[in-house]
Amino acid sequence: MGRPFTFPDRTIVVTGGANGIGYALAERFLAEGAARVVLADLDGERAAAAAAELGARAQGYQLDVTDAEAVAALIEEVERDSPIDLWCSNAGVTTGGGLGSDADWDRTWRVHVLAHVYVARLLLPRMVERGGGHLLITASAAGLLTNIDSAPYSVTKHGAVALAEWLAILHGDEGIDISCLCPMGVNTAMTAKDGPDAATRLGGDYLEPEDVAQSVVEALNEGRFLILPHPKAAVMEQRRASDRDRWLAGMRRARARLKGGSGR
Repeated sequence: MGRPFTFPDRTIVVTGGANGIGYALAERFLAEGAARVVLADLDGERAAAAAAELGARAQGYQLDVTDAEAVAALIEEVERDSPIDLWCSNAGVTTGGGLGSDADWDRTWRVHVLAHVYVARLLLPRMVERGGGHLLITASAAGLLTNIDSAPYSVTKHGAVALAEWLAILHGDEGIDISCLCPMGVNTAMTAKDGPDAATRLGGDYLEPEDVAQSVVEALNEGRFLILPHPKAAVMEQRRASDRDRWLAGMRRARARLKGGSGR
């Protein structure tokens, strides 16, 4: 277990903060007493509008999380006024299905892995120097299990989980805490077009972003690394680890059911 994180008087940055899980996190952090929440998003206008909705303690910035120089500039800008206590590396993308194109792999790799690497390189040394800080990486239950609809999404989310674990091992004794958020289906713009055969349906009913924010606050208060808004994900991961062949066969049957086949 890491150190409990409390929100009053904290400065927090949330990427992908203009809507969905990111917006819900920002809203909840402010309700918990955060002094300042920065919503960073590729869509700068939406980030500014979202911040305006949340009030004077929220600020919106345009940020391409795959641009290391832009990430460095935002860190510098925010820390002119106050040190960043918590960075939620939350931006994510969806791609086409199957094995995907080279462009799909490049985009998901940059957003789901390299974006977290840039933050770790640029912000964690500052946190180490001042003796504390917290980084939350939004991965997905697909990073613990498998999203059978999209190889680029699933593989890069596995990479995000692995990176979060590596950072927790490396920096856990330096006053730095790492958390990894792994939800299943959540009602956001990214899942709005999910049909009845979407692989994410295997996790059951979709949660609301506010439910995810509740799970995050509880986990940070308790100093937990792995945040699972859907408890079912833990059961599925345990089954996967205990008998990989059986789990793979079960996933093939589940895929067949989703696609209208009988499975076997």
